[in-house]
Amino acid sequence: MSSKQPSAVSRQLSVKLAVKRFFDILVCTVMLILLLPFLALIALIIKLTSPGPVFFVQERVGKNGRIFKMLKFRTMTGSPKPNLSEWTEEEEARITKVGRFLREYGLDELPQLINIIKGDMSIIGPRAPLPVQVNNYTEYERVALRMRPGVTGLGAIKGRYALTPEQRRKFHSEYVERWSLGLDFKILFHTLIIVLKRKNAAEYLVRSDSKMEKKL
Repeated sequence: MSSKQPSAVSRQLSVKLAVKRFFDILVCTVMLILLLPFLALIALIIKLTSPGPVFFVQERVGKNGRIFKMLKFRTMTGSPKPNLSEWTEEEEARITKVGRFLREYGLDELPQLINIIKGDMSIIGPRAPLPVQVNNYTEYERVALRMRPGVTGLGAIKGRYALTPEQRRKFHSEYVERWSLGLDFKILFHTLIIVLKRKNAAEYLVRSDSKMEKKL
């Protein structure tokens, strides 16, 4: 009996993860279709208001340490400095007026619907870190790499950019350890409230002397 129990638990976990993946694909496919005119409008506004590409593409670390290219609407002018792992005043100054609005409501992350459908990401999960950030992860912080990164997660509803980088990474790993479908729906519900209230939604309002994870 004891030998069967771990197998049963493993099967249950696999089923729950499959449900999570099915929910991701279904919701994001529907959203992508419905929001296509809106996404096209955002792309047009970005193109008309500042020089540069519509999308910002950046390498991030996903599940099991796999590198993938994360998509976002471009919200800044120019290019970030290579291997930059902290937010600076210089980076803040590059945010465009349209970019500030997109960031405030999280609209810059809508292209990540494509990442989710492809399997790079999930709607709910740990934040996708930069490779240079993972190099400095502790053993516990690497627990976050066991699941697909998400557009929103436990750190987002616990304070997001009002938290220190260390606190956010702790919540990323805690999410993986505590994960359940119920937790995902709780996070999704609270995320919607936070976005609507614009609470801690834009990192350029935060000042910190410690290193911060860069939201690009």
